[in-house]
Amino acid sequence: MVQNRILIVDDEAVTRKNLTRLFEREGFSVSSVSTGFEALERLRDSPYDLVITDLVMEDLDGLELLLNIKTRFPNIEVILITGYASIPTAISAVKKGAYHYLEKPIRPEETVHLARQAIEKKRLREQVEQLEALVEKDLNAPTLIGQSSGMVEVLKLIKQVAQVNCNVLITGESGTGKELAASMIHSFSQRRNNNFLAINCGGFAEELLANELFGHEKDAFTGASSARTGLLETASSGTLFLDEIGDMPSSMQAKLLRAIQEQEIIRVGGTHPVPIDVRIISATNQDLKKSLNSGGFRQDLFYRLNVVSVEIPPLRERKDDIPLLANYFLNRTAKRFHREVIGFSDGAMEALKNYYFPGNVRELENIIEHAVALTSDTTIQLKDLPPDLSELDIFSFDQSGNDVMTLKALEQNYIQWVLNRVGRNKTRAARLLGIDRSSLWRHLKGSEFED
Repeated sequence: MVQNRILIVDDEAVTRKNLTRLFEREGFSVSSVSTGFEALERLRDSPYDLVITDLVMEDLDGLELLLNIKTRFPNIEVILITGYASIPTAISAVKKGAYHYLEKPIRPEETVHLARQAIEKKRLREQVEQLEALVEKDLNAPTLIGQSSGMVEVLKLIKQVAQVNCNVLITGESGTGKELAASMIHSFSQRRNNNFLAINCGGFAEELLANELFGHEKDAFTGASSARTGLLETASSGTLFLDEIGDMPSSMQAKLLRAIQEQEIIRVGGTHPVPIDVRIISATNQDLKKSLNSGGFRQDLFYRLNVVSVEIPPLRERKDDIPLLANYFLNRTAKRFHREVIGFSDGAMEALKNYYFPGNVRELENIIEHAVALTSDTTIQLKDLPPDLSELDIFSFDQSGNDVMTLKALEQNYIQWVLNRVGRNKTRAARLLGIDRSSLWRHLKGSEFED
């Protein structure tokens, strides 16, 4: 385990001693110096995660030291120690890149908590930079981002199944990254130097889907002035990704089953079989086993497609990944929009971590793009997030005003808060509220929130 390294900078020996003792007791590796110039020498010679410096010092004050550190060692976080009179200066320093400030007298618990948060932010930024470097170098790096236990298992399974030339069924809610998972399987497989093609089976009428998958012969229908190869043929020696396979019409299911079994296809309007060698990776956000029971999906095709299944967990079940994903999308979006936005306020990140994300990773990416486009600050603030997130805390009343919320209004707001937390699922909301669904409907009926 990597030990967190802190450098204390203060011209008072007692402060240096007390802070050193506090952090060493908490398991940190601590060094201390009495001047800003000594601090810069230490940073040049040794790696540190965090600098905690007094704001008022004689030779090089904390603000000047901060600017030097951010210029020469931009990845090191800085926390300033300040007295009451210099708080405005400390706030200004935060806008210039300091992680936070500590007001004297120092409170041990708050100090350790802030230090841990600052170092966590540094580690997170380093992970994001490593991810971006891998993507930019096109090293076939995993494009699914995650460090939670659930995602670690998914990534492990993806790499494992990629080495076996079998069909794979990927399941998961919309927006979880099923196509990215399919692309990863292809990238890690022996077919990686050949085509990876994708099609959404729910986006075409039956005749058009047949034409897309199987191709057609010349004069197969009006306007077919030449023969055209379909995706199953074009993807030969490579991988074909069939998204939303649960929406495929039953007659098409039979044709796909034959193609998989016989490893050959017949083009629309044709009579001669064409051999194919293609790996099928399919995906769905439906419960196909229920469709088997109802007759909506062929059982024999299901087992042909589902040799190995990979389930991508929803974002609400991998909340540990939200800071990493949010910072990754922030960096990428800020570059694309040419905006100087470098992080999130604690309130904004807390709102993201507490949100239900019915749209999963795709929704998170959209939220970050929205915030980067609209923020007027260098960090994403709670006010920059969409209302569904920024208003999640039902107890964040405006205490400066004279208006008092009625009990009925408070009840309605609480119900809406619960509904937002469960993705507007009324059955789950009613269960959490301790009422039945009809009672919930009565509470909503006639209100401005009725839907």
